[in-house]
Amino acid sequence: MKTLRRSRSSARRCFPALALLVLAPAVRASAAEFARGADTGWLSEMESRGVKFRDASGTGRDCLAVLQQCGINAIRLRVWVDPRDGWCGRDDVVKTAARAKSRGFRLMIDFHYSDRWADPGKQNKPAAWRDHGLEQLKLDVRAHTLDVLRALKSAGVTPEWIQIGNETNSGMLWPDGRASTAMAGFAGLVTSGYDAAKSVFPDAVIIVHISNGYDGKLFRWMFDGLTANHAKFDAIGMSLYPTPDNWRKLTAECLANMRDMIARYGKDIVVSEVGMEVTAPEACRDFIADLIAKTKSLPGHRGLGVFYWEPECHAGWAGYTKGAFAPDGRPTIAMDAFKP
Repeated sequence: MKTLRRSRSSARRCFPALALLVLAPAVRASAAEFARGADTGWLSEMESRGVKFRDASGTGRDCLAVLQQCGINAIRLRVWVDPRDGWCGRDDVVKTAARAKSRGFRLMIDFHYSDRWADPGKQNKPAAWRDHGLEQLKLDVRAHTLDVLRALKSAGVTPEWIQIGNETNSGMLWPDGRASTAMAGFAGLVTSGYDAAKSVFPDAVIIVHISNGYDGKLFRWMFDGLTANHAKFDAIGMSLYPTPDNWRKLTAECLANMRDMIARYGKDIVVSEVGMEVTAPEACRDFIADLIAKTKSLPGHRGLGVFYWEPECHAGWAGYTKGAFAPDGRPTIAMDAFKP
């Protein structure tokens, strides 16, 4: 949950500069449409509790239809291994993904490899994997990834992007995959997820995602480490949650970091999560518009898209305050930034 996502491990391991770094990013022959996305993992649960949504005119509408009117063309869904209440489990994710596909949305699947939230401050093993060591965890990651993606494929859903882990600032499935103490273990887990995902959806873009997109030192530490340990991934994902007072500074730093990641590793970039306090919709709109412009400006069409995390949250849902819908269920002007 975002109220708990601002911390990150202070433990760092210094990696020497890699001998083989990408000095000039390859330019792709063509670029897919830029993703203007929304993470809506809470949606099915919200609807089950009677939460309603309205379009800009005040007419009651399906939330996905409202998001589409706002310019959203892609949906991101988190998946947990064995959630207690079923929300964000495989079946819930497949149902919501099929619903999004029927409306023409593109799809990102975000594997947490946990029964609940995974973020910089916690990367807890699922209960069923609690006593498993690294080699068994690699098999667990493979089996879970295959299970979810095969279910999606059976439902006729093809994700365009797949995240192996969520905000893995110091790895995942601690302690075996804690990057600050076991970078090779984390790299092995990432590769296990990558290989499983590619075996089902070979054209999917596989993402490693960490938070604090402005922190170039953190990103170099992580991706130098993963590269040195031969991890497989296609793109680098970032989160960015500024305030109304510092967003200009952070987006400038994020742009510099994105450019550095492209030059250093030759990877695509996706901003997997953004958000700002719902009480500052004008600043949020300006922030997102600026970040979209910066991401689209990246060389070689390497900027893939920007996703708002749970914009549909309103009326105090789950205590989350960084949504982009007003208390009456209408989108705020923050969502105007996504309109082409």
